[in-house]
Amino acid sequence: MPVDALGQIYAPTLSPQRVVSLVPSLTESLFELGAGADLIGISDFCLFPAEGLAGLPRLGGTKTPDLEALRLLRPDLVYLNLEENLRRHGEAIAKFSTTFVTEPKDITGVIHLLRSLGEIHSRSSDALVDRIEKELVSCSTIAPFTFAVPIWKRPWMWCGGDTYVSNLVAAAGGNNVLAHLDRYPTLEAEEIASLRPDVIFLPDEPYLFTEADHAQLSKLFEGRIVGPFPGHLFTWHGSRSLLGLRFLREVFEVPA
Repeated sequence: MPVDALGQIYAPTLSPQRVVSLVPSLTESLFELGAGADLIGISDFCLFPAEGLAGLPRLGGTKTPDLEALRLLRPDLVYLNLEENLRRHGEAIAKFSTTFVTEPKDITGVIHLLRSLGEIHSRSSDALVDRIEKELVSCSTIAPFTFAVPIWKRPWMWCGGDTYVSNLVAAAGGNNVLAHLDRYPTLEAEEIASLRPDVIFLPDEPYLFTEADHAQLSKLFEGRIVGPFPGHLFTWHGSRSLLGLRFLREVFEVPA
């Protein structure tokens, strides 16, 4: 039986029919698994697949949901994420709906999550998981490299080792120069440059890094700077993990 990140066992007698997702990456994953029709509400930040989301009620941001509008939809299951959503909102939602809280930290966790989603919605996850595993095999031929990934500026914040972003890149042969630090440490760009990573990845979310930021880092850093690029390739887990791995393979020009 599926177990969420809070240790809650999901064991209903029927698959959910009225589902709300406040996690954009899970919204996309549900469509990828063929369960998009179960959704009756989504967050304002759910983007993919655009055609599938048309007409679905939007219930606010991941950290600013409209709880009353959500309650009135009478969901039988609401998807949440420990990092993207606030605990107090999850506790409030749990008073009127079953919740399933997620927090995959690496590709193994993503595969486990996709299998749980498939089980919950009575859909097979085998094809999607197989594609991810094959992409991992292709990435295994990337030569080892060191890296750093910023997620914010003013102050500069970076992905430590205890993050999905770091573990995604590590799955493609990377070694985070900040792997010994948890969460999102604050370090000046000059400090990162002194660690001499081979690559700095510059995503466009959650902070909108631009070509100007690329130029600024280029003055400090002798290695390769990749980006700006669509940040969801690194920050969204689930079915988009496949695209994140593919992006990394293509950055290093490794054939599939």
